[in-house]
Amino acid sequence: MKLLTSAIHPDLNDLSGSTFIRNAARAIVLNGEDILLLYTQRYHDYTLPGGGIDDGETHEEGLIRELQEETGAHNVTNIKAFGLYEEFRPWHKDDFDIVHMKSYCFVCNIDSELRATNLEDYEINNGMVPVWMNIHQAIKHNEETLTKSAKKGLSIVRETFLLKLIVKEILCSERAV
Repeated sequence: MKLLTSAIHPDLNDLSGSTFIRNAARAIVLNGEDILLLYTQRYHDYTLPGGGIDDGETHEEGLIRELQEETGAHNVTNIKAFGLYEEFRPWHKDDFDIVHMKSYCFVCNIDSELRATNLEDYEINNGMVPVWMNIHQAIKHNEETLTKSAKKGLSIVRETFLLKLIVKEILCSERAV
């Protein structure tokens, strides 16, 4: 899978510490210029659905499971690799200094009707809900959150980068055809 970018959190001055690797799968589900996203009230941001890949899962199996859990999506088809976004962040738990987050992004299709979600407690407590959103409005919203909000989460830089890249590499190329 092609590397989209490698990002280092500004609080990291040194990558030589003990590192934990976390693999995640993220879904890009488009309907014209609308994209299936997760809005998180706590961080006031829009993110791609997805999350950690469990031991024994393929990237695609993790993608399908996370999509089902977070959005109620079903009948996930036409899964195609988009690219890998890797980032290095401080790890604020015992045993490690750094987390090397690898987000494997895939474009896919789903049935239009979303079923019930199966969110984890922390996702519910953070006010996470699936929404269809115009991708340009989502980018504008995230950019405003980046510049104006003190409560923004760590993932908003990644998510805004990915949304802009989706516009450039998928939506713009579809218009050119």
